[in-house]
Amino acid sequence: MTQTQINKEACREAYNLVRDDNTEINWVSFKYDGPMIVPGEQGTDYEEFKQQCADDKPLFGFVRITMGDAMTKRSKFALITWIGENVNGLQRAKISTDKTLVKEIVQNFAKEFMCSDKRELEEAYIRDELKKAGGANYDAQTE
Repeated sequence: MTQTQINKEACREAYNLVRDDNTEINWVSFKYDGPMIVPGEQGTDYEEFKQQCADDKPLFGFVRITMGDAMTKRSKFALITWIGENVNGLQRAKISTDKTLVKEIVQNFAKEFMCSDKRELEEAYIRDELKKAGGANYDAQTE
């Protein structure tokens, strides 16, 4: 079995687009092209990211979610590993070792998610988990 590699340059470029506050890009996917992990799609709408997650394909996603209220906005980042329920056992086993390659590029995130069910990808759930993971809660306080 061929060892997985990652296109570091292209993946770093995609990762930086999501991290850059001056771009509209809120997510990028990293997918397999044979034994190589390469940037997949990118976009501004989280729902589009969810559509990338197919039942028969593993995928890595780096997502920016804007948190806070009218006064204070903060970006929180998540690394999502998607393993569709129809991904075969061998591919499933390789994911955890391949994720270390992705983490060489994607280094700044508040929380990591491992998902295999579309319900785990719901934006409200991801947002809630990021809120729990990240320090001060800047949502407008109710008295």
